[in-house]
Amino acid sequence: MPIGPDREVVLETSRLLLRPWRVGDAVVQRELWTERDPRVPPHRRIDADGRPTVAELEERIRADRSTTAGLLAIELKTTRDVIGYCGLVGPGADGEAELAFELLRRFWGRGYATEAASAVVEWARTSGYQRLRASVWDWNTASRRVLAKVGFTETGRAEVDVHGTSLLTAKQL
Repeated sequence: MPIGPDREVVLETSRLLLRPWRVGDAVVQRELWTERDPRVPPHRRIDADGRPTVAELEERIRADRSTTAGLLAIELKTTRDVIGYCGLVGPGADGEAELAFELLRRFWGRGYATEAASAVVEWARTSGYQRLRASVWDWNTASRRVLAKVGFTETGRAEVDVHGTSLLTAKQL
């Protein structure tokens, strides 16, 4: 039941509209790539050649590739600005979908991530998902707080690599 091209999902909250990506949103995706913490693995940051480019991201949106399938653009209802994404990816090897979200830095601290994540979790619950998971870097305290606010708990499982420790969280629906 992933969010994707065969199942278009639009979610609405009091302040946000979560909707499929549009080609014009590639500029926002590129900005997200440029703002990522240097501790994030290199394959998720802009490389030395400046990739991915806006044109490459536009093509990914057109093709609905894995970087956008299941992840909805978060749009402010008041201004129609796209401020990030939230949605489900997967299912993984364990058969569970994973909640993922990311916002442009200038929109941090306003409750938008929590609001968007709550909407996606509720959609997942009403769509028949039994459990969701989310992984988060141990150093990402803001995202850990968002996950806690929407009911995710740390499972005690962690993966350690050169970029840090990734904690696995889960939520029964």
